Amino acid sequence: MRGGTKADMTDSSSSDWSPADNPYAIAVSQAQLWRDVVVLTVHRMRDKDDDRVMWSSRQLDAHVLVVTLQQLLTAEQLEQAALTALATDPAVGATLAAARQRFEDALPGIKYMRNALMHFDAWSQGMGHGPQKQRQQAGDTLREIARDFSHFGYDPTAGTVELGPYTIEIDVAARAAVELARAINLAAHEVDKASVAQLRAKTIEALTDAGIPHNATGQVLRVSPGNDLRVWLSFWPDTGVEEQNLRTLAEQIESALADAGLHLESINLAEHLETTERLVRRESLRVAEGTS
Repeated sequence: MRGGTKADMTDSSSSDWSPADNPYAIAVSQAQLWRDVVVLTVHRMRDKDDDRVMWSSRQLDAHVLVVTLQQLLTAEQLEQAALTALATDPAVGATLAAARQRFEDALPGIKYMRNALMHFDAWSQGMGHGPQKQRQQAGDTLREIARDFSHFGYDPTAGTVELGPYTIEIDVAARAAVELARAINLAAHEVDKASVAQLRAKTIEALTDAGIPHNATGQVLRVSPGNDLRVWLSFWPDTGVEEQNLRTLAEQIESALADAGLHLESINLAEHLETTERLVRRESLRVAEGTS
């Protein structure tokens, strides 16, 4: 992912990290979190009531389910905003929007169900926004409006949650949550691919400008294609080049990358070695933005 993968993003070793640097990655992690809350909640609703609370635990979980499903829509909105800010191919956003629409079609009225629960003070008086506001404008009394958007509850026999005119199936909700979270992840993956392609192009340009040959038959240096969403540099094994010449080449590589605002990182933290020494030992090193 741009600026680091999800794993890198949460690395406490980077004291300068901020979630504002990678909102598209935050959208992914939040979507995955709320997806799992939905799935777990549906499992609990299929079980017997938990007698540790006074209320029916399944009715309580019905509230959790509705609120959580809306959180997935919030994650999708964040992903869309990030895609726009990153000037990602519009087709990526369009594909994600289509996934959102499928989610909303599968769970009709989920937005209003969530609003009714979160803003019960207004909805219980018939003074909510959206459909309640439309009823007010049509001349209906607040009492009538409040009555028609009440009676929230979970029917364990039917496996449905209802509020006023809206009904969702809990098993459909679980599937919809999984599918939307996957769509958000795929959208972020497209950002990752574009970011890695840019990083690789920048790396190739830096090496070429410095006159350092690579990826050609008989050449020592290889640059990975980035298929794993990383760009790696390493020396081919058994090239027959003397160690001193490898060391000189490694220093030239480091210098060329530094001039382009890049540096090399190792994933082997067990040994404290300089980058030059790692390259000479034919370790694969990851290209990263910024100074080391």
